[in-house]
Amino acid sequence: MRKLPGLIASLAWLLPGCMLGPDFHQPAAKVGARWIEATDPAVATKRVEYRDWWAVFNDPVLTELVGIAYRGNLTLLAAGVRVLEARAQLGIAIGEFYPQQQQVGAGLNYNRIPFSVPYKLVNNTFWGTTFEAQTAWELDVWGKLRRGIESADDVYLASVADFDDVLVTLTADVASTYVQIRTLEEQLKIARQNVERQREALRIAKTRFEGGAVTELDPDQATNVLGATEAAIPQLTFQLQQSKNALSVLLGEPPGGIDELLTGASGIPGAPERIVVGIPADLLRGRPDVRRAELQAAAQCAQIGFAKADLFPIFSLTGNIGTFATTITSSAGGLGRLFSTDTFMYGVGPGVQWNILNYGQITNNVRYQDARFQEFLVNYQNVVLKAQQEVENGVSQFIESRKAVRALNTSVEGAKAALTIAILQYEEGTVDFTTVLTAEENLYQAQNSLVMAMGTVPLGLIATYRALGGGWQIREGNDFVPAPTRRAMAARVNWGEMLSPELLRPQAPGLPSPSDVGPLVRPPEY
Repeated sequence: MRKLPGLIASLAWLLPGCMLGPDFHQPAAKVGARWIEATDPAVATKRVEYRDWWAVFNDPVLTELVGIAYRGNLTLLAAGVRVLEARAQLGIAIGEFYPQQQQVGAGLNYNRIPFSVPYKLVNNTFWGTTFEAQTAWELDVWGKLRRGIESADDVYLASVADFDDVLVTLTADVASTYVQIRTLEEQLKIARQNVERQREALRIAKTRFEGGAVTELDPDQATNVLGATEAAIPQLTFQLQQSKNALSVLLGEPPGGIDELLTGASGIPGAPERIVVGIPADLLRGRPDVRRAELQAAAQCAQIGFAKADLFPIFSLTGNIGTFATTITSSAGGLGRLFSTDTFMYGVGPGVQWNILNYGQITNNVRYQDARFQEFLVNYQNVVLKAQQEVENGVSQFIESRKAVRALNTSVEGAKAALTIAILQYEEGTVDFTTVLTAEENLYQAQNSLVMAMGTVPLGLIATYRALGGGWQIREGNDFVPAPTRRAMAARVNWGEMLSPELLRPQAPGLPSPSDVGPLVRPPEY
């Protein structure tokens, strides 16, 4: 019996059928020849592997956080389970190719015939036993079922690309949140430093007021500015806690347990002097959401042929085999004769069905599937355009933020010098206290702006690598679903070989593509 599926598959290749519907080809999309900032000294256009792009920050804490998130993030786990869902759906489509509507039945009946029948009976009661098996096989003359397998295979591969896209987003979110945490820590440090400076200015103002050199206006103004700066500390602390909570969830942990992870380093991660972006055409090969959009279009393309086959007659083979035996003695006697040669019966023959009177339903379904395919093509083109936009935005943010950091460094140095001079002149009585207050506010604003700009530089780099589709490569060689989840699922349901890594990994390494679709006739997966 194990040879039966292979025999059926071999017979299928002998059918003089065809494959209705269009074959999928990679859609055309508008791709720039080079990036806008390609000539900037901070941009390199060579092609590199973005597998561990976060390593450019040389921050071991960030590297550890990315690894923890990869192992524990629940959104990524859900994406991995969706790969299993799509793989099981592919198994359903494969099974549709083989004989369907199998029925096996058996019966044991006690019968009585009335004495009024017009012939003499030896006995008017008897036992009847039956056993029958029926099956029907739709011959895939027009390629409908093969198109279904093709579509399911593309959907499965698209689920792999979706997992990769979730992983790209996850690594970028972890890095971005980490940079935000370090930036907020620096902002808090600066706020506390300025509180100390302003408290010293308040002390000087009080001393001059107590000495009768100035009015009470000066200490009151100093108190006002100090209070405003002190108020920034709780707000920054709240934002910092929010970012830590967000990072905890990204790691798959409840809020409040990551402070120890953040103690191994301090300061905003430093970005390299140059960013490597390749060329725009690389996005078609290296960005998971672009591949996902292409695979979704390929899956929908196959649905056109699947629907179009309903316009043509359905050819099938039907057959039944069984036995029927009776006995006037006992049920045991009937069962004994049930499998003898004289009780054997069978029937086999071809059949045809043609849904002619469908009142345009099938034709309009074909049109509907084609319109959806066109929608997926447009979506693919739009994804390609948005991908280029995101890279351009990230590169621009990286370059311009570096310029802002250089300018703000100069501004901070000037503000520090101005405050020092203002305080000295105030103590000597040559300027009023307003000059000191203005210098204090200018310094705090310049320092805070500098820190924020310093954080924007790595955020621009992260946004660029996210837009380039980097980071998904760390899943290569690993399972989409971790072992504890696989064990839990296997304990509930018989998954057969479906949870084995061999069935869950695409045939080709790297991102999946329509070229990775397997054979359209293959053995069933039990």
